Amino acid sequence: MIYPPRCLGCGGLVDQDHGLCASCFSETPFVTGLVCDLCGIALPGTSDIAVFCDDCLSMGRPWKQGRAPLRYEGVARKLVLGLKHGDRHEIVGMAADWMVGACPFDLPKDAIVLPVPLHVFRLVSRRYNQSALLAQAMAKRMRLEFCPDSLVRHRRTVSLDGKSRDARFAELVDAISVRPSKTALLRNRPILLVDDVMTSGATLAACAQACHDAQCREIYVTVLARVAKAA
Repeated sequence: MIYPPRCLGCGGLVDQDHGLCASCFSETPFVTGLVCDLCGIALPGTSDIAVFCDDCLSMGRPWKQGRAPLRYEGVARKLVLGLKHGDRHEIVGMAADWMVGACPFDLPKDAIVLPVPLHVFRLVSRRYNQSALLAQAMAKRMRLEFCPDSLVRHRRTVSLDGKSRDARFAELVDAISVRPSKTALLRNRPILLVDDVMTSGATLAACAQACHDAQCREIYVTVLARVAKAA
């Protein structure tokens, strides 16, 4: 009665904690139908086999499969920004449920869940890594091992907002590596990389390449929201 349940989207009254009201849920841009098997972006048409978008066909991806439950717009963008910059940790549980539900991956039981890392200066400033919160919640739901400090962003990169695809990839060159003390743990293990948003995929590619360098096995990626290309 003192703290009634509130919608995570608009703040209106709802029946249960940590959920959305009917209006916000209906406006949430879930990714449905045919998607690119590598980056999770929505594609037109239908298919009984794995298909790939033009970007993934042209550049390739250093991972096996990728998915996102949401498009990065509207309610989804509000939720991501609330989690990323607004200390809205109560969003994590719902987001992790969506992310697990969007994964078609048949992950082996020895897979390890890794979050995309923040540089230490940004981590101190923000006080938490939103990707690590999502990864931890997913690992718990999927009953997989969670190792939050395996990847290190040892070079502080500039903000990628507004940068071209090529500039994003160039900025991440040699910026992320596997912590030497974790190399033995990751060797020959499947990896699920977790982040909040995928735009070009440059950050996830840098993480995946670091895992390949550490001799990991199959690499999968999942994000809460996928930025769709402008029409």
